[in-house]
Amino acid sequence: MAMTLRLPDHLDAKLTERARREGRSKQELAIEAIRDAQDRAELKVDDVLAELMDSDAEILDYLK
Repeated sequence: MAMTLRLPDHLDAKLTERARREGRSKQELAIEAIRDAQDRAELKVDDVLAELMDSDAEILDYLK
């Protein structure tokens, strides 16, 4: 699916320079950044759930 991404000039300049240095497209870098952000967000949710399961194990056992 197509999407237009409008960046502030300073971010576009940084992205352009990184793409040039790495020999990659700005699109590749943007997709990678979005995937990385999503992975980090999912890890945070998983960590919180694991912590809750551990800290509230007694209550959860009682509710079963």
